[in-house]
Amino acid sequence: MSNSATNPENHPADYTPPKVWKWDSKNGGEWASINRPIAGSTHDKALPVGKHPLQLYSLATPNGIKVTIMLEELLSMGHTGAEYDAYLIKIGDGDQFSSGFVDVNPNSKIPALLDTTTETPTRVFESGAILLYLAEKFDALLPKDPAKRTECLSWLFWQMGSAPYLGGGFGHFYAYAPFKIEYCIDRFTMEVKRQLDVLDRHLNDNEYMAGDEYSIADIAIWSWYGSLVMNRSYDAAEFLEAESYKNVLRWAKQIDKREAVQRGRKVNRTWGDLDSQLHERHDASDFELKTQDKVAAE
Repeated sequence: MSNSATNPENHPADYTPPKVWKWDSKNGGEWASINRPIAGSTHDKALPVGKHPLQLYSLATPNGIKVTIMLEELLSMGHTGAEYDAYLIKIGDGDQFSSGFVDVNPNSKIPALLDTTTETPTRVFESGAILLYLAEKFDALLPKDPAKRTECLSWLFWQMGSAPYLGGGFGHFYAYAPFKIEYCIDRFTMEVKRQLDVLDRHLNDNEYMAGDEYSIADIAIWSWYGSLVMNRSYDAAEFLEAESYKNVLRWAKQIDKREAVQRGRKVNRTWGDLDSQLHERHDASDFELKTQDKVAAE
């Protein structure tokens, strides 16, 4: 906090940035306890490893469901090598800062994937990188035509670059910040609506992001923007006038009907209706036997 004269345009009014920023863990709102300005582990704990070729450590955030949807899509296509164990990472408890998790993802963010089929287990982190790794490993959900493949990857990387404005920017200041700051909400709302308009114009002429072929670009973008326009993120659909983006809504609802998408959304989910939560997934039968409504009834 500076001792400079009060400026009514600042928030708080007597704040000006210091010459050297110092971290205060008391600031930051709902997620302050899991954020810090340094990397590395905070405690020693090995990650569990299950019986399947792929080991996923995640939570059903928009970035997390990208991977579980992808894996369920691959399994629905008959790729048995995509069988996976999905372990829950409770980011509110700091699980992502364990030594085991940091070994798989030095950035301490979910999701993180370990492929145990390679001579030395292969770690893959960043959700877009995981989607691309799996698409190439199983030769699926990535167009083979060079032009369509390039279009798909362009949109995949568009999502990876755009989502921080949606989640870390708009979502944080609209839904999670400890107080409402008009400038921040206006700034990020403008950008999110611009992004929705980009999608809406593209989807006016295309069934899917890469044309007529469902791909990893759709999975990545739907997990963020489909959720947003269907009012599953931040309770902001009315605020953003989501109904006005008719092509995005058409596309979002079309993907939402896919059985693999519906299964993938449940994995590592710890909120919502109990029958929509499958905290961990170790077998296909878990969707019938291990959702939280079934667990609670035992």
